[in-house]
Amino acid sequence: MNIFRKTAKILYINQPYYVPAILPSLTRRLCSNIPESNDKVRVRFAPSPTGFMHLGGLRTALFNYLFAKSHGGKFILRIEDTDQERLVEGAMERIYQDLKWAGIIPDESPWNEGPHGPYVQSLRYDIYKQEVKKLMEDGRAYYCFCSERRLDLLRKEAVRLRQIPKYDNKCRDLTPAQIAERLAKNDKFCIRFKLDSKADEFQDMIYGKIVYFLAQNEGDPVIIKSDGFPTYHFANVVDDHYMRITHVLRGVEWQISTPKHIQIFHAFGWRPPQYAHLPLVMNPNGSKLSKRQGDVQLDYYRKRGIFPQALLNFITQSGGGFDRELIDVAGAQMSDLIKHFDIGKINAHSSRLNADLLTQCNREEIMYQLKNSPGQAEALVQEVIRLVRTEFKDNGSLDLDEKHVRDVLEWSVTRIDALQDLVKGKLSFIWVLPQRSKDASVDNDTLKVLAKNLGSEEDIEFTKAEISVFLKAFAERNRIAFELLMKSLRNCLSGLKEGPGVAEMMEILGRDKTVERILLATKRK
Repeated sequence: MNIFRKTAKILYINQPYYVPAILPSLTRRLCSNIPESNDKVRVRFAPSPTGFMHLGGLRTALFNYLFAKSHGGKFILRIEDTDQERLVEGAMERIYQDLKWAGIIPDESPWNEGPHGPYVQSLRYDIYKQEVKKLMEDGRAYYCFCSERRLDLLRKEAVRLRQIPKYDNKCRDLTPAQIAERLAKNDKFCIRFKLDSKADEFQDMIYGKIVYFLAQNEGDPVIIKSDGFPTYHFANVVDDHYMRITHVLRGVEWQISTPKHIQIFHAFGWRPPQYAHLPLVMNPNGSKLSKRQGDVQLDYYRKRGIFPQALLNFITQSGGGFDRELIDVAGAQMSDLIKHFDIGKINAHSSRLNADLLTQCNREEIMYQLKNSPGQAEALVQEVIRLVRTEFKDNGSLDLDEKHVRDVLEWSVTRIDALQDLVKGKLSFIWVLPQRSKDASVDNDTLKVLAKNLGSEEDIEFTKAEISVFLKAFAERNRIAFELLMKSLRNCLSGLKEGPGVAEMMEILGRDKTVERILLATKRK
């Protein structure tokens, strides 16, 4: 049980909201004590803890964060947990930890309360109860006693007649006496919002003018369910108002619900926020991202060694939202994303993820940390050391001095996709010192001469190509079969029969470590 959710019996059923009066109290509705004006941008990311965060949710959170920070505003995390039947234990806490891991730190949240909390919907029931009562007094909401069976029959009949399935608004016309009678009998009910019949339109910050005939396509929506919990449509409007949300950036799948939300705002006499609907991010095959996909959840990328900033840069590659100058920024950081973010440049069509870009972004992030931040470079070194000790804990001596680790990172930064690649496959020789006895193919004195020459020939660039030329020349000068020299050097450097070529191993190890291992081999019995 998390610390933010409390057990409480909601008395919506036994204590009805209101038996509708004849005259609406319009004056009170327009005199709300919540100011409508706000100088600062305030956005919210409002996930439902019915699963763990995936890339689509991360993109929504990121774009909200960037929009707020690029305007000097606030980013709010709100947990929308009104769908009690689908809650996943621990999901709320994981969402917060995922945001922190990604560097998207809320200014207000259940974990750092601000002045407009609580920030978990299940703790805001008194507010919803108070606000729905106002709608009922004004005649914009009403009790609905229709059974699930009746609603199901309506749906089936509409399908049979090839009509849009929708509620027929039957309970709109119940008289106060009829309502009182049903309540006295403790009949099960929900509360619905009375839609206007006019056309609805609003200006989407991404898609432009949207016109939708809501009442023609939908019946009056439920705003309080029969279990007493508010629906998403009602709770998010009330919360957006009381939390002073100025802009709502959310997935395009919510665009069709926006006219409904705006009607609820207007019914209260509140000013709606501005809306921007983000186009879908699709899988490479064009299918929709799903919480049930393991390979789109953040934990999947974290375990693969993808850095959080690399993952953010990856999702910014799909769907626009940035000026062209960002293209020239290799290893972009959060400050770069904030600087170059432009909501007007978001594409109004869905985009597909390009898996190849993820590894490129991760390489660029590794390079950035290694080259531009001493503190982050040291952290990389320590992470590699941790990975090596974990992977090779049962091996013998490990070669883990920090200079060696740093040199390997310098060599590998354009060759690996993640730090884990350095402890996989045939690269164990980098870290595990050879344990086998010295190969007798080449005598110790010759190996010492080779080591001395390698150490003193500073004009030789220590690359695979130049090392190969040097070794062939050395073998010829000393009248040693080249194959025997390679066999002996392989044993000196790795003690393995297989792996990368000898020249490549020497390049990876670097000049100093190569010389050190050759001399170490001459001391073996």
